[in-house]
Amino acid sequence: MTGPRLPAEFVWAGLVPELLVTDLAASLRFWCGLCGFAVAFDRPEDGFAYLDRGGVQVMLEEMARPGRHWVTAAVERPFGRGINFQITVDDVAPVLAALAAADWPLYLGREEKSYRVGSGVARVQQFLVQDPDGYLLRFSQPLRR
Repeated sequence: MTGPRLPAEFVWAGLVPELLVTDLAASLRFWCGLCGFAVAFDRPEDGFAYLDRGGVQVMLEEMARPGRHWVTAAVERPFGRGINFQITVDDVAPVLAALAAADWPLYLGREEKSYRVGSGVARVQQFLVQDPDGYLLRFSQPLRR
């Protein structure tokens, strides 16, 4: 699957995590099919895809492929221990519905949470889910006062 030619207005995110995955096809079914990301571009010969969801970007690379992988220690499931990726969305409901239709388990169900931010408070609806390799994703919908 080769992604579309990048439009001139494509904006590269300032920080883009590159996640090693065991099965790129399975990861794409999760990230794109259930979580609403799209392939901005890919390199199938390298087992690589660059994903975008409204400016939230992530790179996926299949680690079984030959080539260079920047691995600093043994990679064991669940991947990404100690980190969660917050993904801000306008509405968590469509992602939750897609996950429920696929019978995909949630790590933490939908909740409303308030966080102190400076002298104010930010309120969100959020939930957490793990991708096929165990990376922890936190989908967060800002709430108005």
